[in-house]
Amino acid sequence: MTMTEPTTPLLRNADLRRYLAARVVSVAGSAVTYVAMPVLVYAITGSAAWTSLVVVAQGLPYLLFGLWAGAVADHVARKRMMVVADLTAALTLATIPAAWWNGQLTAAHVIAVAFTVQTVFVFFDAANFGALPSLVPRLRLPAANSLVLGSAMVVESVVPGLTGALLVVSAPATLVAVDAVSFLASALLIRSIVRPLSGARVRGTGSPSSLYAIGEGLRFIRRHAIVRSMTVVSGLQAFGGGAFVAVVVVWADDSFGIRDGDPRLGLLYGSWGCGALLGAMLMPRVVARFGGPRTALYFVPLSAAAGLTVAVMPNWWSAVLALVCWGATFVMIAINAVTVRQQVTPEPMMSRVMTTGRMLTFGAGYPLGAFTAGMLAEKYGAMTSMLVCMLSLVASAFYAWSSPLRTAPRTLALPPEPVTP
Repeated sequence: MTMTEPTTPLLRNADLRRYLAARVVSVAGSAVTYVAMPVLVYAITGSAAWTSLVVVAQGLPYLLFGLWAGAVADHVARKRMMVVADLTAALTLATIPAAWWNGQLTAAHVIAVAFTVQTVFVFFDAANFGALPSLVPRLRLPAANSLVLGSAMVVESVVPGLTGALLVVSAPATLVAVDAVSFLASALLIRSIVRPLSGARVRGTGSPSSLYAIGEGLRFIRRHAIVRSMTVVSGLQAFGGGAFVAVVVVWADDSFGIRDGDPRLGLLYGSWGCGALLGAMLMPRVVARFGGPRTALYFVPLSAAAGLTVAVMPNWWSAVLALVCWGATFVMIAINAVTVRQQVTPEPMMSRVMTTGRMLTFGAGYPLGAFTAGMLAEKYGAMTSMLVCMLSLVASAFYAWSSPLRTAPRTLALPPEPVTP
């Protein structure tokens, strides 16, 4: 049970294959829900504000529970934590089709499930962030993250289009059952991994509930200039991403007449996935050429330009092309930031640092962007709302070029590889 060596193809690692299969299966189910839940709430309420609350509910748990989840994951067996989280999410999601089939489903129920499932996912993700560095060496993390996230992007580029087509013949609530099954499959695959997903624990580091243990992740990010700068950039990027996801259904309806059951809605989601796949595939080569800090510097302005372009596109096919470009740059920035945090963080505090970073970006920026966009769309329209919120991407570009990223070394100092028990 050794890690994949630098010259060995990553997929020779049987545990990495199981981990990859679990992520792909789970992402496939979540991609269905990603489309179905906002469509479901919009169909029930016809309200942009209510629809945006789905995205707010999915983003808030990281802000509320991220620090605690990271501390817990650094003190317990990560594999067990991931399996329990998957099973809990499966049971929670199953309540939506059950309520719909009984004629009792409400928008509040859907939003409550979105919040609960994402809360469970925060604890899964806290363990998951430390799992991959336990399976491959740190120097291979760019390639490993590209493989795992790139495979997920393939699914995310195909499944939304299929979901859009299925919405023509199937109710959104019924499709949520697919996600419940995917979480069950993910739990079984994670359970089958042989290698420990947690490094050797050091006694006397404090309980997972202690304020000191919880605060370690925040202190590490604050003191590490590169990680701190990338976290700010990612938070501003997440604001724009949350804004887009919150109003995309309403924007498609207002701008292009694309409504529930129109296959073009799936193509809009799928175009982002295609761009994201492209970004994931290019990321290891770009990082190998420029290094993590320079990659952020060069691609943040491109993301800002692409996001602004999406907001003003006059027809849906040009919006599709712009979304491909934005998806590529946005995802490259996100994967690069995650990879740098994984590479420079010592294993005993890996989950705390990773979830803290995730909390400050996705947990804060994503729901804030979603809420802002929803409120603006309700009053001024979806396109105006998107255009205003995309200014956060411009702010991220200005910040990046005035931050320590400009003077960062190409190769960052890495801690020792984790030691498994």
